[in-house]
Amino acid sequence: MRPRSLQAFVGQDHFLGEGKLLRRMLRADRLTSVIFYGPPGTGKTTLAELIASYTKRHFDRANAAAIGVKDVREVLHRARKRLENDGRRSIFFLDEIHRFNRAQQDVLLGDVERGVITLIGATTENPFFAINSPLVSRSQVFQFQPLDQSAIADLIHRAKDDEENGYGKLNITIDQDAVAHWATACDGDARRALTALEIAVLSSTPQPPASPGDYATGDRSPGKAGGYGMDHVDSPKPQLPIHITLDAAEQSIQQKAPVYDGTGDGHYDAASALIKSMRGSDPDAAVYWLAKMLHAGEDPMFIARRIAILASEDIGNADPQAIQIAAAAYDLTHRIGLPECQLVLSQAVIYMATAPKSNACTTAIGSAMSDVRGNRTVPVPKSLRDGHYAGAKQLGHGQGYQYAHLSETGFVDQDYLGVDKTFYEPTDRGHEKAIRRYLQWIDSQRSSPRMSRRQDGPTKVNPPFQAQAVMSADAVTAGGGEPSPIVPKKTGEIEP
Repeated sequence: MRPRSLQAFVGQDHFLGEGKLLRRMLRADRLTSVIFYGPPGTGKTTLAELIASYTKRHFDRANAAAIGVKDVREVLHRARKRLENDGRRSIFFLDEIHRFNRAQQDVLLGDVERGVITLIGATTENPFFAINSPLVSRSQVFQFQPLDQSAIADLIHRAKDDEENGYGKLNITIDQDAVAHWATACDGDARRALTALEIAVLSSTPQPPASPGDYATGDRSPGKAGGYGMDHVDSPKPQLPIHITLDAAEQSIQQKAPVYDGTGDGHYDAASALIKSMRGSDPDAAVYWLAKMLHAGEDPMFIARRIAILASEDIGNADPQAIQIAAAAYDLTHRIGLPECQLVLSQAVIYMATAPKSNACTTAIGSAMSDVRGNRTVPVPKSLRDGHYAGAKQLGHGQGYQYAHLSETGFVDQDYLGVDKTFYEPTDRGHEKAIRRYLQWIDSQRSSPRMSRRQDGPTKVNPPFQAQAVMSADAVTAGGGEPSPIVPKKTGEIEP
């Protein structure tokens, strides 16, 4: 059922459609080496064959898993001779090119650069990681997308109606919901959809007639009506009807297999989507990506680690309880495992997605680390140095230190760094709103207030409240201002 012309090719309009790059390259006869990158069943091999036919170039094909350097050198040698003798150019289609190691890929470089051959490499792996950089730089990369449902449905109907290469000579009826199921379950893989059609037809094909006088006659050999392949069907008499229902369609394709590589793009792309969905406060998207990763066999401990990192990186002190939820989820995931730990991970993911966000702790440590690496090291002030050993007093270590708890307010005006630096800038979101007000009060008690973004203006702040993770609304009000949106009330409920 492979198409015979570019016009019949389905999908990939983003680079093969009218006026798009690959179409223009072909029409101008300016085809360079290309790399086709995308999931299985999206037409990489088919398009390579169509390009060879369209350009009238000699076509050699091989699978990188089945050949070695010697075979590649022979292909290149024949291509050079062909170009020298009759001026005919060659296309070398190398499927699964990512299976070549870097030394094997380097064999292609010289002839690709000189234009002796036009390389079409096909891969399901990200070429920017799986293929040598020099080879990628000499090639145009085209990324194939999974076919949409309408394209899959069109291919199924073509196969059903095609008398030469499909089942057009059989009396087949396919329910619309059966076609829709295949179009959904194949996940954009045309090969899976056509295989499902083939299985449904073959498993529904009537048995050979019991006697010559029966309704239908047929040859059970491959390529004949009721045979064993999607080949030419040749029967002089009408065939018994074949009706493919939703139930038959479901049985012919079985469980949907997501395109997911635990160490490749699928792994990192899904993890990135999960993290960005939690950061973006979309619990529905976050739990979907979680489900996809678990269904594809992702290690749940990897997911638990990402949740824990996000709890500090993107939530931090805006909701200090987030890191406790993440720690509990990590521990329980380790203890109970699949399938039950999906409940724990779902709760944790949804909590992170719906928690107030702040990266103030992340930027604080990043700024401090940059300062430590790039600027002069700040010595520890003598008043803060260890004074619990003989001779410390003689060195002046620990002298002048003021114990904060001896103050009625729990704060004393004391220099703890030796330079005026501000690394932590709390936001006005969640619990950090209370922390911000507390730091504003701290600054108001200093003899030399720090000039930083904590100061919203010359506001006089009342004596302190404790900036704790759990704090009553009354306590917040006592500290000045309105209660923090995430601060629990006395009843223990959380304000929205």
